[in-house]
Amino acid sequence: MDQFLTSPQTNEHQNNTTDSFLDLRHLLTIFRRRFVLFAAISMVVFTLVIVYTFQLTPRYSANTELIIDPRQEQVIDLNQVLSGLTPDTAVVESEVKIIKSRSLAAKVVDELNLTQDPEFNGSLVEPKGLSLWRHNTKAWFNEILRTLFPSKTPAMRMTKEEKQQRIRNLAVSSLLDRLNVRRSGLTYVIALSFESESPKKAARIVNSVADKYLVDQLESKFDATKRANEWLEERLSSLRLEVQAAERAVELYRAEQGLLNAQGSSLTEKQIAELTGSAIILRAELAEKQARLNTVDQQLKSGRGGDVAAVLDSTVINDLRRQQSEVTRRQGELQSRYGARHPEILKVKNELSDIENQIQQQIGRIVSSLRGEVSVARQRTASLERDINRLKKTLTSNNSALVRLRELERDATANRTLYESFLDRFKQTSQQQSLLEADARIISRATPPANPSFPNKILMILMGLIVAVGAGGAAIFAAESLDRGLHTAEEIEYSMGVPCLASLPMIDRKKSKKSPADYVVDKPLSSFSEALRTLRASLLYGGENDGSAKIIAITSALPGEGKTSMALSLARVSAMMGARTLVIDADIRRRMLTQAAHLHPVIGLIDIIEGKESSDKAIIADAQKGLDILPLTDNEKNLTLDLFGRPAMRTLLKELQKEYDFVIIDTAPTLPVAETRILATLVDSVVLLVRWRKTPREIVRAALESLQRVNAPIAGIALTQVDLAAQHSYGYGYGYGSYYKNYHKYYSE
Repeated sequence: MDQFLTSPQTNEHQNNTTDSFLDLRHLLTIFRRRFVLFAAISMVVFTLVIVYTFQLTPRYSANTELIIDPRQEQVIDLNQVLSGLTPDTAVVESEVKIIKSRSLAAKVVDELNLTQDPEFNGSLVEPKGLSLWRHNTKAWFNEILRTLFPSKTPAMRMTKEEKQQRIRNLAVSSLLDRLNVRRSGLTYVIALSFESESPKKAARIVNSVADKYLVDQLESKFDATKRANEWLEERLSSLRLEVQAAERAVELYRAEQGLLNAQGSSLTEKQIAELTGSAIILRAELAEKQARLNTVDQQLKSGRGGDVAAVLDSTVINDLRRQQSEVTRRQGELQSRYGARHPEILKVKNELSDIENQIQQQIGRIVSSLRGEVSVARQRTASLERDINRLKKTLTSNNSALVRLRELERDATANRTLYESFLDRFKQTSQQQSLLEADARIISRATPPANPSFPNKILMILMGLIVAVGAGGAAIFAAESLDRGLHTAEEIEYSMGVPCLASLPMIDRKKSKKSPADYVVDKPLSSFSEALRTLRASLLYGGENDGSAKIIAITSALPGEGKTSMALSLARVSAMMGARTLVIDADIRRRMLTQAAHLHPVIGLIDIIEGKESSDKAIIADAQKGLDILPLTDNEKNLTLDLFGRPAMRTLLKELQKEYDFVIIDTAPTLPVAETRILATLVDSVVLLVRWRKTPREIVRAALESLQRVNAPIAGIALTQVDLAAQHSYGYGYGYGSYYKNYHKYYSE
């Protein structure tokens, strides 16, 4: 077969076929061929569309529009608990999803009581017509399932609450199926539409959806604010207790550690500062008194008693010094007047001595007093220094305690600050509850529509027409794709790589009840007879043949191809043309030709091959003059023998070739029987009969390959049972069918 597929003729056919595949004439031919199928499918589909269109319940669509308002009103300068929507693309699309949510739809269903509406509750609708049939079928099927699989069938009994919830869920789903929500372009507008069987109901439902959406926004904000207030109030209570506990801890720790404050400083620091100042003064006084005491001691030791009075700065001593000066002056006057031993002078000396004693006594008392003051000052200074050192130690201890105190104070301050901020926020959110507004508003409320939006009958009819045409075209495509048979000579030459010898027409059984072999005798000028003559001419003179190809084997891929009828008919036509013809029945399994010729032989082909009888005794003359038949006898015991592979078969054929002008061998089908392939190697030409439009191409190709593997001389393919009137729809330019209407008048049917 490969030599055929690679031949120039095949390539030319392939190119022509590829070109013709896009040829409008070829497409028109296919359409004409399948017009009945196209018209039937298109008419059925178009009729169904029209019936369906006019049986649809009209639905009305009501529309409303919302806008996400980008303007934010600021009545008071407070941060919102739930911020307003930012009208960007993502937010607007999110709001569209919210409107289409089941929770919002459920609120609309509950508000309008749609579970009691037959349009949303199918259980309230009494089934009729197709619905009744579907309802009964479903119930019947469920009953069968419960009977066959009782363990796997879910419980059919539901509680009242479950039934109500199921009806509510179905109503919500039905509402969402009819609700259409979309964003209008790139604007902030959201368009809502709803379809219903009632125009008023459609407007009422779509307006209810819009209202519920706005209420849902307000409720969301109110709930958020309410939850925030409740949380803030609860948090404030705990913070208040925390602040009180923190401040109490600060004061308790301050008292425990003695960290008392006085005008912004701790009491210990204040005491240290005061004592330090007093100590400085005391140390100064001590230094002064010690210095005076030291001076007096030095003067007393040096005998300068006169300077002591100046150091001591005593008024008594000064008075005594004045008295001493006065007495000394008086003594001098008395000495100059009376002499040294004058009683007055002695009296004055005694007076001076007495004054001197008083001065010394006074100096002694003052020095003693000064020493006491120095001692007291020294003791006071030491006492203050001890107190200061003690306070310093206390201050050091207090400074260590201040670390913890400052930590407690920071905690108390932080808690107080947090408490004050929460308190301010609580007051703000409390004021917001009276200022909440929705982020969207309705800009166009729905009104009951005047005309139904569905169905658009004109559009549906036009679409139905398009669908019908498409369905018809699809049917044509499917029929062409599923049609795996052979139709024209061009297809045979292109797909199989072998020539088409003839197209044998189908005999109209309504006009003739005779077999094909008898028909050619009664109608020698019929198209069937002419096709057989064409086949004979192709075998004897076609291609490189010069009339020497006398032995022809006729076979088929499968049974039922008309092989036996064609072999006997071809033999009779050949005999009618004056050629001495022999037809051999070589189908040893079924003996179809022997039966078709109505023969009951005693001696047959097998007897000749086995050498039991001569060919002269086995050959039987047919009713048609010039035709002989070599039949088969009913001998099943020889079916397993290799009869055709024996030399006797080859010898027999050579002898018959000398005696007859044309020898036709009716063989068994090629694929199921092996004897045919053996016999095909002994003949001059092999004709493969293929039933028009019926035999699949794959089967034909397999039969050809089986013959080629044994190097059988394949002459070509002949189509059988061809409807010449219809064959012209499969192509143009090839075969009888192409112009059958033009030359059928030459035939006598």
